[in-house]
Amino acid sequence: MQLSLLENRDPRPDAEKRVKELRTLLQYHNRRYYQLDAPEISDAEYDQLFRELAGLEERYPELLTADSPTQRVGGVPAGRFRTVTHSLPMLSLENATNDEEIRAKLDARVKKELGLAESSAIPYMCEPKMDGLAVELVYEHGVLTVASTRGDGVTGEDVTKNIRTLRGLPLRLTGEDVPALLEVRGEVYLSLDAFQKINRDREENGDPPFVNPRNAAAGSLRQLDPKVTARRPLSLYCYAPGLVEGASFASQQEFLNVAAGWGLPVNPLVRPVNDVGGAVAYYHELQELRESLPYEIDGTVVKVDSFELQRELGEKSRSPLWAIACKFPPRQAETELEDILLSVGRTGVITPVARLKPVEISGVTVSRATLHNWDELAAKDIRIGDTVVVERAGDVIPAVVRVLKEKRNGTEQPSLPPEHCPECGSEVVRIAGEVALRCMGISCPPQIRESIKHFASRGAMDIDGLGDKIVEQLLSLGLVHTVADLYRLTKDDFMRFDRMGDKLASNLLAALEASRKCDLARYIYALGIRHVGERTAKALAQAFGSLDNLEKATVEELTSVRDIGTTVAQSIFTFFNNPDNRTVISRLKEYGVYPAAVAKTVGGRLSGINFVFTGALTRFSRDEARKLVEDQGGNMVGSVSRKTDYVVAGDEAGSKLAKARELGIAVLGEDEFLELLKRSEK
Repeated sequence: MQLSLLENRDPRPDAEKRVKELRTLLQYHNRRYYQLDAPEISDAEYDQLFRELAGLEERYPELLTADSPTQRVGGVPAGRFRTVTHSLPMLSLENATNDEEIRAKLDARVKKELGLAESSAIPYMCEPKMDGLAVELVYEHGVLTVASTRGDGVTGEDVTKNIRTLRGLPLRLTGEDVPALLEVRGEVYLSLDAFQKINRDREENGDPPFVNPRNAAAGSLRQLDPKVTARRPLSLYCYAPGLVEGASFASQQEFLNVAAGWGLPVNPLVRPVNDVGGAVAYYHELQELRESLPYEIDGTVVKVDSFELQRELGEKSRSPLWAIACKFPPRQAETELEDILLSVGRTGVITPVARLKPVEISGVTVSRATLHNWDELAAKDIRIGDTVVVERAGDVIPAVVRVLKEKRNGTEQPSLPPEHCPECGSEVVRIAGEVALRCMGISCPPQIRESIKHFASRGAMDIDGLGDKIVEQLLSLGLVHTVADLYRLTKDDFMRFDRMGDKLASNLLAALEASRKCDLARYIYALGIRHVGERTAKALAQAFGSLDNLEKATVEELTSVRDIGTTVAQSIFTFFNNPDNRTVISRLKEYGVYPAAVAKTVGGRLSGINFVFTGALTRFSRDEARKLVEDQGGNMVGSVSRKTDYVVAGDEAGSKLAKARELGIAVLGEDEFLELLKRSEK
């Protein structure tokens, strides 16, 4: 009887308790990782907790709340941003450019307004002036409800969905005495590492790079699609309160301390000082520290610490009398552009680089600067011999900001885009819709390292043991120049490596031998064709059946394949019509590496039919389910929408099953799905 009672017990209370525990744990570890830079668990352990929470929320949709850590992935794209009116205006700060102006424009003015003697000491709070985008966050009873940009100071744009994707920002405040209403101002920024990665990705995709981290942060936060924002690692530091109900603070210092206790991110470099001398010292100290910081700052902010004195001082026009922003000197310099060089990236993008007459900017000697691409080169009319302004912004490769055309003497020469790769001589192409010029040769030296790593990866040829260190030694010893050279390696070649034993060498040779017998989809993916991932490679294999057919395919034939548009088709066509690539494929064939033909499935019985799988599957794994669907020309997709044809539900199916029923989509059990496949095969 006792066992029966246990079996019939409602599991929901236990699930509700565990959901609360997991949310508290994840919020704690988010803060340790993103704010304190002191993680206590590994990424794998964090992911395990996250997956457990997501699973419980899928099983019990009624437990899902807006402040759950699982809700940071972004929502439905917006048509436009809603306008938000700030309860209190977000004022701009008057600027100073040196320590003398801190004394004159702030300290002397404050003492005059307060009727204090010049010898009086005013306590100030000093903060880094983040080079980002100002926002206001509204927490009601500790839960984030609205986030908006500064806008014109009175009204801003509603960016709540996008702000929610910031992993370092709590969606619910923790700690004691959380107020009923808290409006807090902050600055959204992008770290320098993240800025560089975003620009590399944009240039590889043929998009114009962001000029600086601030533009990148603003562009990322103001995406109409929150999922785009979620993919960009934005951060935020809080710096001041707005309207507050249910709490009071005596000073800026007290507010920041309490805010940090509630889980809000506060810059660790903020510092209270006793007088204006301390503020000036902080300004110079931060200027020295500037180059070593992982984010951009463009000055310091100095505020009267006491909120009572701030209220007494008030404001003039649109700026407060109790604060000032002291800017750092600009990181620009004039110099001569001596030549325009060509740089080939790991994916074949050819970038023009300015060779400069060496010039010092912010204590660093600069002799090269990126010119991004030939469209920008033409737009700015940059020529060899020009006097140019160079800016070292974002702590990345310096960029040429503008040409001083008034200093031209008539000897300056324009630089034309190359027709052939400067590294390997392959023809340079410009794919429709992109600004980048590319070398499409897979044997191009700057690309070979990455192409070998990709070729050997698990989803491609799956050459076990051929990791980064082995690839580096192969290249340093000159043993490989293309991926085809891997298949002429001998045991003696491997024995030349550092720390290479007989068994490891034999295992590497065995892995290479096993990879000769690969399927067509893996082979296509392994070639590293731009825009061709594993799924597209499978679609191509199913559509054309053999490598010979694919090599001969026209752009029109390629675009007839499911999910392949003009850009992808053009990339595939260009790849297979590159003579160097044809040579590598021919050599692979000579070494016995050539995939067998497969039966075409384009136009299969499930062609164009979309399936979603949810819940715990017992008859087959998800990978097996994908293969079963795709072998018949169908599509396996991740989310339920009106375009979904069937939802296959296993045990404990949750929100996807509920949405399918809401939309009237056909729901199948595993046995019914297998029966559908059998019918489609007839």
